[in-house]
Amino acid sequence: MKSGVTQLYPLPSADRELEGTYLAHDLREYANDSTPYIYANFVTSLDGRIAIPRPDGSGLMVPKNIANERDWRLYQELATQADLIISSGRYLRDWAQGRAQEILQTDNPKFADLRAWRSARGLKPHPDIAIISSSLDFTIPDVLTQDGRKAIFFTTANPDPKRVREIESKAGQVIVAGENSVEGILFAQRAFELGYRVIYSGAGPKILHLLLADGVLDRLYLTFANRVLGGKPFATIMDGALLEPTADFKLDTLYFDAAGVDGLGQLFASYDRL
Repeated sequence: MKSGVTQLYPLPSADRELEGTYLAHDLREYANDSTPYIYANFVTSLDGRIAIPRPDGSGLMVPKNIANERDWRLYQELATQADLIISSGRYLRDWAQGRAQEILQTDNPKFADLRAWRSARGLKPHPDIAIISSSLDFTIPDVLTQDGRKAIFFTTANPDPKRVREIESKAGQVIVAGENSVEGILFAQRAFELGYRVIYSGAGPKILHLLLADGVLDRLYLTFANRVLGGKPFATIMDGALLEPTADFKLDTLYFDAAGVDGLGQLFASYDRL
């Protein structure tokens, strides 16, 4: 990719190549023997929008005028470092309708270096995938179990036994992690018990809320595209009840990408939870 990024924080400022910017964060070094290291990522407009209505009215989508290949490259670098990627039943429903894509695209020649990065560390080509769903109402694509990948389905108490058998016969394991809704703390505990140490949330604002509400999110990555979108409904990075107490974060890194978003520029920021 043309041109690099400028590190604005921590000081002193420095220029670096875009490729490898988030790999250098070396998130696997944060894994420990008691809890998983969990991180999430969003791209947002300056007015805080992460999604807008689809033209056909069938739900929301990432706005095309803030999505860009430079942010997508760093998204891939974050996904590459995980043992487990969090997604949702909505993702599988979108996949069934042809509206979703593979989260980590190490099969894409553009990201061959990321596949090599995982291979050099003894990791499978793809992380396993965690689907968080209360209803278990979705079609399971074959891609979930390719390249030795496992699918783990986290759901609420008393799931339909027939549906559990159907899922486990095709794709993976169903685990209860909450009563009326999946709870962040139980999700983290169950995932850790299964051996997952580094977990990336590629899911949406409701799942971010359950991770923040139970204090299990360790790092938040945000890309700020230099565009204001407007529009209704207002979809931002988190959807849920007021957090009490608040989830407090401290800036970890900040980079300016002058070439991003059609030359308007964008900021790549990461924050550590206090």
